[in-house]
Amino acid sequence: MAGPLAGIRILDLSWILSGPFATMILSDLGAEVIKVERPGSGDLARGNGPFIDGESSYFMSLNRGKKSLTLDLQTLAGRDVFLKLVKKADVVVENFVPGTMKRLGLDYEAVKKENPRIIYASVSGFGQTGPYAQTRALDIVIQAMGGMMSLTGEPDGPPLKPGASLGDITAGLFTVIGILAALHEREKSGTGQFLDVGMLDCQLAILENAFARYFATGEVPQRLGTRHPVFTPFQTFETKDSYVAVALVGGTRNQWPLFCAAIGHLELMDDERYQTGESRTQHYSELEPILSQAMKTRTTVEWIEALSKAGIACGPVNDIAQVASHPQVQAREMITEVTHPKLGKVKLVNSPVKLSRTPARIERTSPDLGQDTRTLLAELLQMSDSEIDKLKESGVI
Repeated sequence: MAGPLAGIRILDLSWILSGPFATMILSDLGAEVIKVERPGSGDLARGNGPFIDGESSYFMSLNRGKKSLTLDLQTLAGRDVFLKLVKKADVVVENFVPGTMKRLGLDYEAVKKENPRIIYASVSGFGQTGPYAQTRALDIVIQAMGGMMSLTGEPDGPPLKPGASLGDITAGLFTVIGILAALHEREKSGTGQFLDVGMLDCQLAILENAFARYFATGEVPQRLGTRHPVFTPFQTFETKDSYVAVALVGGTRNQWPLFCAAIGHLELMDDERYQTGESRTQHYSELEPILSQAMKTRTTVEWIEALSKAGIACGPVNDIAQVASHPQVQAREMITEVTHPKLGKVKLVNSPVKLSRTPARIERTSPDLGQDTRTLLAELLQMSDSEIDKLKESGVI
């Protein structure tokens, strides 16, 4: 069965990460994504390693299922072709510095004249408005400026970047949400609209309760390592052989005695300082050495068995190889294989969206640069071979 977005066509001008991540999700869900790339070079991500027999694994991980059409948008002929494609499309996605598309004559105002139903999504570091709108920003800059890095790391250490590109990834996710919302609204109004996604905005949106705590208390949240600002214990502990994550949360006060029994410290059960998650957090400096020392007495597997029996949430700190081979990951089919025309079977992370009737699926890997150009121009714009050859000879495609 076709995916839930079957019939939706997307012109994807985005590059590197935030935009391609968004359009990858839409492709997994059945949309036809046409990746519009610069002739000769294409998306700069094609040059990012590690490489498998000359193919960028980074590019493959973000551009599966898409089609590639090369088009020089700096030429009049290229812009003309693009505007003709817009008439056949539902969505345009771009993540250039604000103003770039307007200089090309391909901004939302120009595009909607050709297709009033178009949904035009622009992703940038700081959004289309405000004093920083023209400022260039990459993921680490956004994580730094958005507060994420101020909360990441040990209390006595420097600010750290999390292990994923959260600045780009969250912008991609919010772009998908915005596009889906606009597509739904278009069913009622019959008209498209402009979607402005700023990476900095997205960082604020995902900072959970950091801003809520700051507005409520006036205190600036600080780095806590793996700890939670309210609940204790809610962190990773070093064990006899590795690390384990343990979480006691509010509403389950009876877990504290069970945890005390499991770690062999019954004297902590009735200590007034440790009766709630909040009080344990307030007295963390006194409690932490006791807990940490106790957790070093058994292996991670032994702790998981003991704590799980007590109904306490816990789990190992897995590395990427362990995650890939984990039985739950395998059961959920989160690692899939797709046939690459040059490399044979390649492994990719599957879509986590598990729909019962119209499931997401990955049917092919990323495209070679421009591999679909001739086919798309012939099918969508009814161009003849000679017309396409002229565009090729002039460097437009």
